[in-house]
Amino acid sequence: MADKSLDYLVIGAGPAGLQLGHFLQQAGRDYLILEAGAEPGQFFRTFPRHRTLISINKKHTGWDDPELNLRMDWNSLLSDDPELLFTRYSDRYFPHADDMVRYLGDFARARDLRIAYGTRVARVERPGPFVVTAEDGRTFEARHVIVATGVSKPNIPPIPGVETADLYGTASLDPADYTDQRVLIVGKGNSAFETADNLMETAAVIHIAGPRSLRLAWRTHYVGHLRAINNGMLDTYQLKSQNAVLDGHIRNIQRQPDGTYLVTVAFVRVNEVTKDIPYDKVILCTGFRFDSSIFAGDCLPMPAANGRFPELTPAYESVNVPGLYFAGTLTQSRDFKRGTSGFIHGFRYGARALHRVLEQRYHGVPWPSRELPADPAAMADAVIARINRTSALWQQFGLLADVITVDGGTARYFEEVPYDLQEDPIGAHGHFSITLEYGPDHDKVDPFDIEVSRPSQGDAARAHEGHYLHPVVRHHLPGEPVAVHHVTENLENEWDSPEVHVEPLRAFFARRAAAVPA
Repeated sequence: MADKSLDYLVIGAGPAGLQLGHFLQQAGRDYLILEAGAEPGQFFRTFPRHRTLISINKKHTGWDDPELNLRMDWNSLLSDDPELLFTRYSDRYFPHADDMVRYLGDFARARDLRIAYGTRVARVERPGPFVVTAEDGRTFEARHVIVATGVSKPNIPPIPGVETADLYGTASLDPADYTDQRVLIVGKGNSAFETADNLMETAAVIHIAGPRSLRLAWRTHYVGHLRAINNGMLDTYQLKSQNAVLDGHIRNIQRQPDGTYLVTVAFVRVNEVTKDIPYDKVILCTGFRFDSSIFAGDCLPMPAANGRFPELTPAYESVNVPGLYFAGTLTQSRDFKRGTSGFIHGFRYGARALHRVLEQRYHGVPWPSRELPADPAAMADAVIARINRTSALWQQFGLLADVITVDGGTARYFEEVPYDLQEDPIGAHGHFSITLEYGPDHDKVDPFDIEVSRPSQGDAARAHEGHYLHPVVRHHLPGEPVAVHHVTENLENEWDSPEVHVEPLRAFFARRAAAVPA
């Protein structure tokens, strides 16, 4: 058995594990990070395969406010050390993955994080406290386990013959290996189009196939949908240059005796017309999923999103295994296909919120807050000042909220509370929540279509119709419907014009404060 029982075992020394480790170290907690590799960030040593990250690294923002700069820096982990910003590691807007590997290694060393390298976890069980067994037989015991392993297992669709295809993670990267060949890429995400762009100069024909509609990030505001940096192949398709996107189900992949393939495709837009199409290569780019094989007995977390991720509470805890928490991209069941929890610029704030949950639940440390006067003008001014700076609400839109409580003549302002966890840190009494959110059906609107009207920035009555990111303030009272106030959409994302933004917000605070029972 283990020599001692720790407070926390963190599994995985990727960006999420390091981020949480930083907060645990800063708080002086008893923790250890277990890492299978010899260095942090093993995922980024392989992925993305073509080595260009799609996370923004904007060094030159025109701002000198470090909080504002984090809105445009999608790679840095949160710390109090300006030398540990990713913008110091690369000048490229879309950086090389090797720069991320170097950055994570330096972050771990600079923070002096407690990491047991070469420790691949084989089993997690809970006879009392959690017992984590490594492949080499070592055991570790902890009261709480935080899993930050990322999505390490290929997501293989149940297609007959799929085992004969190449995987995104192992297919050749040399375009010369595909010269004059017909290539089918299964999947319609960034990995599929990244792979296609690499082969456009050499492959004779490239088909990208999948049954669902292609979704573009600039329209949906979900950064995991197809990004402009990877969509060069769409030009070649729509401008009739041999390549194509096939909207259909792959029904069968048959490897021929000569090594080529015959693939059955059922097209979804033409009444399931089915064709057998020949290819020289088939590459699966169908994403990744959570590997739950290490969990034994009653430690197996309940799955979400077709088994790709664990199902979590608002506190990032397994819904069925108390004390088992998750950090990083594994938390994206909380905002699946909508938000940023699958990416560093989102889950770094999720890790901070998780740490605050742990501090409050197990160490009696209250959620950080500050006092302000409980008058409408002061509360409105605090909200406007905050939404014009915050990177957390900006990146974790609709998921994290600031909260204001009022008690007599005093108010308290809490930052970055998971929206549906508000009663946990502040108690079950009336309060205001502040989020940044996109408007209704924003992902169904072409943002470049000038025929689509939008509310004027001065039209407070139509603010709720705005499609772009805007602040939403809600008043929550026990047993009553939530009252909602939308702050007018502003394309410059600066909500500081009193006649347009501040006065209606002050009026909302005044009106709702009057509605609170004495």
